[in-house]
Amino acid sequence: MTLTPEAGPLIGGPGLPQERRLVTAIPGPRSQELLDRKAAAVAAGVGHTAPISAVAAGGGVVVDADGNSLIDLGSGIAVTSVGNAHPGVVEAVQRQAAQFTHTCFMVSPYEGYVEVCEALNRLVPGAFAKKSALFNSGAEAVENAVKIARKFTGRQAVVAFDHAYHGRTNLTMALTAKSMPYKSGFGPFASEVYRAPASYPLRDGLSGAEAAARSIDLIEKQVGAANLAAVIIEPIQGEGGFIVPAEGFLPAVADWCRDNGVVFIADEVQTGFGRTGAMFASELFGVEPDLMTLAKGIAGGLPLAAVTGRADIMDASHAGGLGGTYGGNPIACAAALASIDAFEHGGLVDRATEIGTLLTSRLDTMRESDPRIAEVRGRGAMVAVEFVDPTTGAPDAALAGRVAKGAIAEGVIVLTCGTHGNVIRFLPPLSISDALLAEGLDVIAAQFAGASA
Repeated sequence: MTLTPEAGPLIGGPGLPQERRLVTAIPGPRSQELLDRKAAAVAAGVGHTAPISAVAAGGGVVVDADGNSLIDLGSGIAVTSVGNAHPGVVEAVQRQAAQFTHTCFMVSPYEGYVEVCEALNRLVPGAFAKKSALFNSGAEAVENAVKIARKFTGRQAVVAFDHAYHGRTNLTMALTAKSMPYKSGFGPFASEVYRAPASYPLRDGLSGAEAAARSIDLIEKQVGAANLAAVIIEPIQGEGGFIVPAEGFLPAVADWCRDNGVVFIADEVQTGFGRTGAMFASELFGVEPDLMTLAKGIAGGLPLAAVTGRADIMDASHAGGLGGTYGGNPIACAAALASIDAFEHGGLVDRATEIGTLLTSRLDTMRESDPRIAEVRGRGAMVAVEFVDPTTGAPDAALAGRVAKGAIAEGVIVLTCGTHGNVIRFLPPLSISDALLAEGLDVIAAQFAGASA
């Protein structure tokens, strides 16, 4: 199917044919036209992964302006977990847009913002009173969580971890570990940020207890608990390579924080909202964070973020200390409520577990027959493969890049990640069918087999 002006707009959502379909080479002529316009109009620092001009998406596919239908194994970086143009989200957005689009919650409050906070307070783990505040992006949520922790404790220092990713603002770049492309040339960065080693079982070979002891020893010696406002960590590190910590690591760090009056912040921007087979990944590790940062999957594709946590900590800020003109926009709140309903009542959390089983089963089969795959890891529908030189064990970013680029050319969108760029991550929408997922993995397997070692 080639789109033509006469055909009119292509409607997205789950009604799209769920198929991989290549009408042209990628990029096709219409996509290339947009890419040429992008090069002329958009700052060079804004890159892209798939060289297409998207015109519709839904279920497990993205359709481009040339009529190509690509299998989506990225979900816009874990954002469209409920599926693109989810009917409930679309209806909620349309209804709210017809009522009002903005008042600024700090000027004229509205019910949608409060309802989202009530839902988050109920869903986020922790047997204690909770409160929330809404923002626009994951980086904003992280910045505000740090602000809140500093205000509550009266301390300044913050500890983040190796392989961490927390955003692209000045403070969150300081918290982020990877220099290129996120930090290089953009300093100086925010002060009073320190880095500790994380648990990386493939690379460090440590148990959770050993890795936690190593981190805590460094924190105590180089920072000092009396100076530390917060420790922030992704329960499963995202951009760093979908690194799953060894059992016991997170609880040990969280317990140390609690014993020393340090705020434990779980950054669940990528792991939250059903992605890992639990509503939040912290639940998988038996951790109840003091504060949790949320974004991405929260609102079905609309920009919304949140900090949720202990009411006494959240209430530490003075009136007017938190907020933002667009934070908790009414349309985004409507989308979030519809998305949360889909997660709670649409079986999507269980679906993430099913997807994870399909992914790991197929990828483990590939690993068993090829030593270039060092590890298959993840939880639920958040799974990755790490590529290495089988002789030296060194990260092989070139191989990961070739596989991802080749897959996109064959109509499957996948993303790379990892501190060394040698990891391919799988983040399919939870609305994807088994058949479409299997076909996408067939393409990945073929690209991997054809990639020279």
